[in-house]
Amino acid sequence: MGAAPRRDREDRGLRLQRARVDILETPQHRVMRKGDGPMRLPHAGGDYVYLREAYGPLVAFLSGWTSFTIGFGAAVAASAISFSAYAFRLFPVMDETGWWAKGLSLALLWLVTLVHCRGLAGGGRLQRAITSTKVLAIGVLILGGLSASAAHWDWLSERPSMEPSKTGSLAVALVIVIYCYLGWNVAGFIATEITDPRRMLPRVMIGGTMFVSAIYVLLNLVYLSALSIDELAQEPIVPVAEKSAAALWGAESGHLVAVLLCLSIAGAVSAMTWAGPRVYWAMAQDGVITPWLAYRHPATGVPARAILFQTLWASGLILSGTFEQLIIYSGMVLAFFMGLTLSTIFPLRSRGLDQGPAYCSPWYPVLPTLLIVVATLIVGSSVVQRPVEALYGAATVAAGLPFYFYWKAKNVRTGRQEVTDRNCS
Repeated sequence: MGAAPRRDREDRGLRLQRARVDILETPQHRVMRKGDGPMRLPHAGGDYVYLREAYGPLVAFLSGWTSFTIGFGAAVAASAISFSAYAFRLFPVMDETGWWAKGLSLALLWLVTLVHCRGLAGGGRLQRAITSTKVLAIGVLILGGLSASAAHWDWLSERPSMEPSKTGSLAVALVIVIYCYLGWNVAGFIATEITDPRRMLPRVMIGGTMFVSAIYVLLNLVYLSALSIDELAQEPIVPVAEKSAAALWGAESGHLVAVLLCLSIAGAVSAMTWAGPRVYWAMAQDGVITPWLAYRHPATGVPARAILFQTLWASGLILSGTFEQLIIYSGMVLAFFMGLTLSTIFPLRSRGLDQGPAYCSPWYPVLPTLLIVVATLIVGSSVVQRPVEALYGAATVAAGLPFYFYWKAKNVRTGRQEVTDRNCS
């Protein structure tokens, strides 16, 4: 009987940490560091390409496998589940966690998949339309919130009365907050589809991330002007923006915010459906997975099979998991591979793979070393706090090993040129 109250206290502490750290996390330093990779290796595949060149095909394969099973697959599923949760706050149903919610999540996912399979032009228009509308609506929300008569700013001078944060719970909270910024490096996954990537990628990654970070900070100011951290951390934890809007402008305004959040989440699902399959396409080009996924439609140039491959996996996760399970389970593994990818700057720079001018990370090697240490501490503390989720994550990564060795052996048997370590000088 004593375990349940203790777990409740731990969960409430985690919710408080999430509310605290969300306003503090800014990822510009990660962009400034990781910008080295895309500019030196402007190829489709993103992290998979950087790890392949730095550490060889096995590590790269496990990164790509993780992108499929967790990085994009679980993230798409979690986002689609969150979309249905907000949508059913507008149109309540009897069971929000049952089949109606799962059906709506699947409908969103497959609709977006259909649009992106039809071609780059249609997918690009969809993404631009959703993003433009979302940014405009968020701007209105920020301006309205900061100027609302019900806003209060006394929290700026108040000392928190809660007990000091525990390192472990703070690390788990940071794993969740990292999810807010996972999209900053997506441009590197579609580098071959960007005009003049050496010039455009630094602008897109650094400028875009700074813009998004500013929006996040301003949104958090709106939330804190409406409710205290204790109130924000109360159940239900997901609709923080809706609760804040209701406190500022009344209960009816929460529905407008729910519409905004649905639009925002739909944009995230669309972006991940666009970018993720480029990783599997690059892996298929290397021969480390089935060449069936290397197919691009001759008329549209879209890797339609890879897109369908990811959508099928995400659909299975939607049918089997919940939002928080997917976030915690996937966040730890993604934080690990984030640190591993950050470390590729050292071998890539030392080998001088780039023959022309490229963006260089500032404060090298202090900044990347510091970031790798922080990522390691986050993963280590999270494993201690959530060992079950960590075990699931490790098992998911390890499950890719048989596939790697199967395809490696098959390439040898069929006489296909085996994927080799391209780092040899």
